[in-house]
Amino acid sequence: MAYITAMMTYIAYLAFKKSQVGIAATTITITGFIAQTAAIILRWSEFAELSGMGFLRSAPMTNLYESLVFFVWCLIAGYLIIEFKFKNRSFGAFITPVAGLALAFIDLTGISKEIQPLVPALKSNWLLAHVTMSFIAYAAFSMSFSTGLMYLILSTGKRNELSYIFWTLTFGIFFIVLASMGLDLLTFKVMVKPDIFIKSYLFKTSFLNPSAVVKILSWGLAFITLFIVWRYGHVLRTVIEKFDLNADMLDEITYKSIAFGFPIFTLGGLVFGAIWADQAWGVYWSWDPKETWSLITWFIYAFYLHGRMVRGWKGKKVAVVSVVGFMAVMFTYLGVNLLLSGLHSYGSQ
Repeated sequence: MAYITAMMTYIAYLAFKKSQVGIAATTITITGFIAQTAAIILRWSEFAELSGMGFLRSAPMTNLYESLVFFVWCLIAGYLIIEFKFKNRSFGAFITPVAGLALAFIDLTGISKEIQPLVPALKSNWLLAHVTMSFIAYAAFSMSFSTGLMYLILSTGKRNELSYIFWTLTFGIFFIVLASMGLDLLTFKVMVKPDIFIKSYLFKTSFLNPSAVVKILSWGLAFITLFIVWRYGHVLRTVIEKFDLNADMLDEITYKSIAFGFPIFTLGGLVFGAIWADQAWGVYWSWDPKETWSLITWFIYAFYLHGRMVRGWKGKKVAVVSVVGFMAVMFTYLGVNLLLSGLHSYGSQ
């Protein structure tokens, strides 16, 4: 509720340009962040007491519910750092809705909030380092996605530009998927685990509906939506321009977010993960789907840094890479857990 309230306050700040409203928005966000921090500490303490495994092995990041909560915490922490560093509150109107919706997703999909016994593979001191560093990197990558996408919106104006077509397709598909999922939730009103929801209910009211008429209508509306976003994308550009954002600032934040997140992901996500895998399963690398997609994600962001630092790429090229990289992050985090089976399948619980 704090993050949703902060979102509305940030929007009011952007609309009326009153410094008092901006201060109120930041204060509400910090209040929510402190409350969430306290909740994580309490759950951590309770988990440690119930499990009897000590502090390091009881980090509350062992299932989908806990990882989503920690991801939101990292996202808000990253946003507050950017707000204070760049003295710009405009991003709050974009970041706080993501935080609020992510937490609302937990309730809407019936994700279990119970403290569950650890599977043997998770009973390790590597849990804290591997998972914490991975999600700090994910949060940094999510910031780069937001700023990279906004950069593309601001810097492209011609409808026949590849970068314009790319961001309008990305934005349009994202909107269509969210709208379809919302329709599924409203239609079926189910409270099941996300993996069951995806396999049994996702898109069943639209694209995968048994009725051929509904399918055709759904695809038709999807193409119309994409056309509208492509045709009137300049409106969104005009809106963002009023948020006191400029392309150079967005490009800098995108680069710094990835430059910060990449080494953390390399060390915590890949190196520490490989060491932990050897201790748990007797092999450093097994081409498990989670490992494979983590490596794909690593290559995409390595390509971004290589293009930026070695080839001197800036602007649209690397902004596109930052958006594609976060798509890989989301599939690594949610898609693999919910759609594929493997050694990391406990992450869907």
